[in-house]
Amino acid sequence: MKKTTISLATALLVIGFSLTSCKNTSKNSNAANEEAISEIDEEEIIYASEVIPFFDDWKLILGDGSNAGIANNFENKDFFYTTNDGKDDWVVFKAPNGGDTHGTSNNTRTELAQIKKFYPETADDKLIATLKVMNVSSTGDARVAATHAVVVGQIHSADAFENEPLKIFYKKFPGHTKGSVFWHYEINTAGDDNAGRWDYSNAVWGNDFSVVGETADTYPAEPEDGIALGEEFSYEVVVKDGIMSLKFMSDGHETKTFTKNLLESEYTTKADIPEQTKKLFFPIGQDGVERKEAYSGEGLFFKLGTYNQTNGKYPETNMNWCSGAETHGGDIQKQYADGNYAEVWFKTASISVSDAAVSNEGYFTKND
Repeated sequence: MKKTTISLATALLVIGFSLTSCKNTSKNSNAANEEAISEIDEEEIIYASEVIPFFDDWKLILGDGSNAGIANNFENKDFFYTTNDGKDDWVVFKAPNGGDTHGTSNNTRTELAQIKKFYPETADDKLIATLKVMNVSSTGDARVAATHAVVVGQIHSADAFENEPLKIFYKKFPGHTKGSVFWHYEINTAGDDNAGRWDYSNAVWGNDFSVVGETADTYPAEPEDGIALGEEFSYEVVVKDGIMSLKFMSDGHETKTFTKNLLESEYTTKADIPEQTKKLFFPIGQDGVERKEAYSGEGLFFKLGTYNQTNGKYPETNMNWCSGAETHGGDIQKQYADGNYAEVWFKTASISVSDAAVSNEGYFTKND
């Protein structure tokens, strides 16, 4: 009887040890598998800085208003990441209609801002990009010029009023297949009050900024020579010796070029102001003139990405910039679910910075 008891106890100990060993082996195996999967996932991530290796020249502002800094080996699945369209890798910039914004802007952005600034008098600086717009806001007041639009490239002033001698827009109304590409020059307002500033819009393909709906939910005719969502186009921006030169290219479309003097204004008197501006901006009290020397003496810098021009502000406040679009109270995922966002994919881009450029840290200190 005693021997039987001892043998049974021994057997139970052996079985228990075996089970424990199995459990430990299983745990160790699971841990090893999880580590291997994690390593595979890490290897499979393609960062934006691998697709377009120029991020040392920029800081990245995200669609929640935060500054992510220099975005090497960085992604954010809500705003900034990479994707493949079956042929090429692309960098995705995405921004909702409503949410926290950067600086004093009313609009969200996921956008690169150059870490150096250049002066137009001594500049020899260039920005080139190839992109396609994948979405603009599904809602908004069609009478408001900025509705259903996104800015995909800029030159911004870091000094004084921080105005913008260049904004490159894409705009498409709901129900249309083709949208418009146009660019803006914003005056650098004379005097101490910037309230009178205004933009002049130049059509590239399709219409300019001034073509709007007759009512909040009716749309103008679709542009015949426009650009569709998902259709590639490129821009080249050069600032050299005070002259801004622009070139726009897309397969199947006429290449367009423009130049603008950044050192001498053509809008120094009320008589110089174009009719387009009088129609759009005079009714809301923006009827200023530009300083004679335009952007002379001000540090300028490039921006690139998705600067969503559609917001939830009341149109009655400003019929050019306040879109009255759906924002779901700032809930980003709800906006993404029903098309209330802007999304732009970039395939290639490059920047050339002159030796005369200097640090732009002051701009970020003021606006972050």
